[in-house]
Amino acid sequence: MKLKFIAVLLLVTLITFTSCLNEHDPDHSHDSSFYIDYRSLKGLPDGIAVIELDPEAPDFGNISSKLELGIGVLPHHIYYNQNAKKMFTTALGGSYLYEIKTGEDQNGLPKLIDATPIDTGENTVGENLFFTTDGRYFMTFMGGAGGPKDGSIGVFNANNNQLIKTIKAPIQANPNKFIMYPHGISINEEKGLMMVSSTIHPDLTTGMGNTCTLLDLNTYEIKETYQVADSPTDLSAPVEVLLLRGKFPQYALATTMLGGDIWIAPYNTATKKYDAFTKIFDGSTKGLGWALEMYIDDSNKLYVSFADPGKVLVFDLSNLPQLKLLKTFDADKGAHHMAFFKTKSGKEVVAVQNNLLDLPNLNSGTISVIDINTGKTLGTVDLRNRYGILPESIEGTNGPSNYMHH
Repeated sequence: MKLKFIAVLLLVTLITFTSCLNEHDPDHSHDSSFYIDYRSLKGLPDGIAVIELDPEAPDFGNISSKLELGIGVLPHHIYYNQNAKKMFTTALGGSYLYEIKTGEDQNGLPKLIDATPIDTGENTVGENLFFTTDGRYFMTFMGGAGGPKDGSIGVFNANNNQLIKTIKAPIQANPNKFIMYPHGISINEEKGLMMVSSTIHPDLTTGMGNTCTLLDLNTYEIKETYQVADSPTDLSAPVEVLLLRGKFPQYALATTMLGGDIWIAPYNTATKKYDAFTKIFDGSTKGLGWALEMYIDDSNKLYVSFADPGKVLVFDLSNLPQLKLLKTFDADKGAHHMAFFKTKSGKEVVAVQNNLLDLPNLNSGTISVIDINTGKTLGTVDLRNRYGILPESIEGTNGPSNYMHH
């Protein structure tokens, strides 16, 4: 009887152990499945999809789940909350912000279930999010309340998605300290600072910016507005800003969309602000334009996308304010957001989403998967021709697919 009990116990233990192994078996992993925001090219609803991006997988490029958000919604950026338990997408149209419910299908693959619109008040044209550890999140609204020189930052309660406050600072009221067309946002909680960029009016013609604005994270007071351009008349359109934090040297970085450059500003411990921005990388010297996103991978390298002609540049961060160029990867026109993962055989890769607002010559509509070590493109998914959609952004199905983004 005792031997029989031991045998049953061993069998149960073996089944449990095998089950645990299966949960983490690479063949059952979601690490190469990604969420993408997309716009339809056929007059159909825009939405979010789950796509396989491992070139070594038999279903490479296949979409396994889709969630339609509506015609003209134009979902724009996917984000996880602070503990990666909730997922959101901002949008240029529709309700401007949605919480996305996900699950798993019968095969254990990620599945999109539904989207809940979030009330953003008067704020329009949703861009970037940043979640803080104290239960807030911040969102840039490039359109603000809809004026020709508008723009705002929404402060939300992360527990119930309620809008707490709208931060506005019109340039008409103070041309030296203002918020206008905000797109990029970054926060250093330890220093109590937030910075947003001034990019371009949502209609892409009414006006353009050339500044970044620093705010107090708790009082929402504007501390300074910085020129991020060669001159006051140089409409460089800073698009993303990154406040390096934690173990990294304490600098602010910004990319300029129309300038095609990278700018840097050091943190000043005396003033508790950042000093002036200076250009650290001139894209025109490399035949590059439309500098867009900045990502840091788990080896502390900075990856910057240049939509024209479609490149990703990899920089060494260890000697700031010197920015050493290490590698240049070929993507497609419109190189934009990125995601990092490993293929089934262990290759370290970056997936690059190639499309910017369906602008001419910046709208390839592809996703390039590039070997980080060799620079070789291992595979390309042509979403334009295969599905009639353009990818707008990309994010992991197991949580954030980068070490640091904004």
